[in-house]
Amino acid sequence: MRIGIVPGLNASDGGIYQYSFTMLQALDNRQTSRDSFILFADKMRNPAVVALRNEGWVVKPLVPITSRRRFISLAERVVGPRPREATLKLASRLLHRNQGPSADPNKVQFNYELEQWFLSNGIELMLYPISSSLSFETRIPYVMSVHDLQHRLQPEFPEVSANGEGESREYLFRNGIRNATLLLAESETGKEDILNFYGQYGATPDRIKILPLLPSCTLAPQTTETEQRRIRGKYCLPDHYLFYPAQFWPHKNHVRVVEALGLLRQRYGLKIPIAFCGSHSGAIREQVFREVKAVTARCDLTEQIHYLGYVPDADISGLYVGATALIMPTFFGPSNIPVLEAWQLNCPVLTSDIRGIREQSGDAAILIDPGSVEQIADGINCLWTDAGLRRTLVERGQRRLRTFTPDDFKSRLMQILEEAKTRVRSERERRALR
Repeated sequence: MRIGIVPGLNASDGGIYQYSFTMLQALDNRQTSRDSFILFADKMRNPAVVALRNEGWVVKPLVPITSRRRFISLAERVVGPRPREATLKLASRLLHRNQGPSADPNKVQFNYELEQWFLSNGIELMLYPISSSLSFETRIPYVMSVHDLQHRLQPEFPEVSANGEGESREYLFRNGIRNATLLLAESETGKEDILNFYGQYGATPDRIKILPLLPSCTLAPQTTETEQRRIRGKYCLPDHYLFYPAQFWPHKNHVRVVEALGLLRQRYGLKIPIAFCGSHSGAIREQVFREVKAVTARCDLTEQIHYLGYVPDADISGLYVGATALIMPTFFGPSNIPVLEAWQLNCPVLTSDIRGIREQSGDAAILIDPGSVEQIADGINCLWTDAGLRRTLVERGQRRLRTFTPDDFKSRLMQILEEAKTRVRSERERRALR
């Protein structure tokens, strides 16, 4: 069967970007598979797309060629005799503009042109590592990942509710879930959420398959002392520091982390450095970043807080290995990739004692209430001062990693695709008999 894939290939997508590459790596059996795969990408010049093409993947634009040419022609009329790069940039904005769902989340805006583009490439089944409205808007049978439903669980966070985001997510998940051939959830908790919120819209247990997360496949298997020195020098880090790789969304909880470090300095005289990496672009993240900077100044922690900004994949492993611990008191689950990456790279973990993450971490992390500065501070203090505890947590984390390996991921993904193909063929036969 010919299967189309729409992965998240922009590094700024964070966990979705890492998950997409894990899935592509699991499918990298094009020489022996009975299926053929076509990747559809919205930015053909993206370095990740170029690399995948060089590795032998068939990659085509996510927009039909005729539409792309039409929009480039329109852009040329708008920008005039400007450099080609400016023309392509405007054309991309025109091509990928988001008109948003209608006021009625049950009213689907079908994308007939893209549907025909997929069909013209012989696509019989689509695979979406990301949650995308293209899944149901193009009417091709599909398997889609549902990473979280935080707009239903915690709508108080603006990143999942403000400026029409809540409505867009409801349109996406209501229609994406009820029309899917199969759905992918990261955990039993994620499956439970899908059934609880969207059972009334057609979600059934048999159509939801569990495909747990793995550490990012971009991590280096080994990091030498020379590499660690290079990383510390590049980012001006001390020999010992905490690490938190996360964009500055409100749910990532950076402000309380800084307040906890201030509390530890005030109570015990502990001056504990931390390295934050991740984007703070956009109105919501920029506001959080300003709040973090303000709290840093108020607590007199300027020398302890290191803002690394965007960090390339090649440097991430060195940052984990050199860190005393990963600190991740996020409010969102149900599971998170950095916890797995830390375990793989011998970095002990502090994370949130909340549903989903609690099941992911088990006894291999210090679990705290993410809303409590006191608990975050106590957890950091334990990790920072107790080497034996750090070793124990790393050992437990590595044991948990061994319960689900890349080979397990690949085997389970292939089984899921086989079931999806069977369902597609059965539905095709059923329609033919009408």
